[in-house]
Amino acid sequence: MTSFNGAVVLITGGNRGLGNALVEEAFARGAAKVYATARDPRTVAHPDAVPLALEVTDPVSVAVAAESAGDVTVLINNAGVSVNASLLKGPLDDVRREFETNFYGPLQVTRAFTPVIERNGGGHILNVHSVLSWIGMAGSYSASKAALWSQTNSLRLELKPRGIDVTGLHVGYVDTDMTANVDAPKSTPKDVATLALDGVESGAYEVLADEMSRKVKVNLAADITTMYPQLLEK
Repeated sequence: MTSFNGAVVLITGGNRGLGNALVEEAFARGAAKVYATARDPRTVAHPDAVPLALEVTDPVSVAVAAESAGDVTVLINNAGVSVNASLLKGPLDDVRREFETNFYGPLQVTRAFTPVIERNGGGHILNVHSVLSWIGMAGSYSASKAALWSQTNSLRLELKPRGIDVTGLHVGYVDTDMTANVDAPKSTPKDVATLALDGVESGAYEVLADEMSRKVKVNLAADITTMYPQLLEK
């Protein structure tokens, strides 16, 4: 089991929204140090966090971050982008951008920090997915998050022998800037962060952080849009 008490945590996209809530929750559980990454580290809000520049799509930036944060024991891949390009009509550059950030970004960061966590005695990785990993209603976003879900499940098998556990987080709408224009029930970032880190500490393979995620997972073979028509809204 992973404890945050005394842990050294790195959270990508830790400057706002869910990322900032994860920073706060890690400190609340006794983390010794929390690196909060952002493209511009000056935007990191938490006064006790260690700001760290990171662009997850840039291999050089990822390598520099791994060299700078050599004491990490818990990695949280939270950074992401929501383009929602149509797979048939959207520019391929938009689709590629979504996959570069939401799939290859976490993979690059995980590959860079795996030897770091291993050298520090093992630890944990948390990947932030989405309920849209299971519902293809958001074009390239859904496809990229579905791919990340599969990546998480594969990495769990590869990393277990190296002393690193892996948890996937699924959540619907969270009350952040990204969902400001969505008229639907939303979870607070704090509630999601609490459930996510509960899952890490309990060794859960998967955390379903809201009612929508729990219902969708149970009803994967059903027509989900009849349960949640707002998913069809653009």
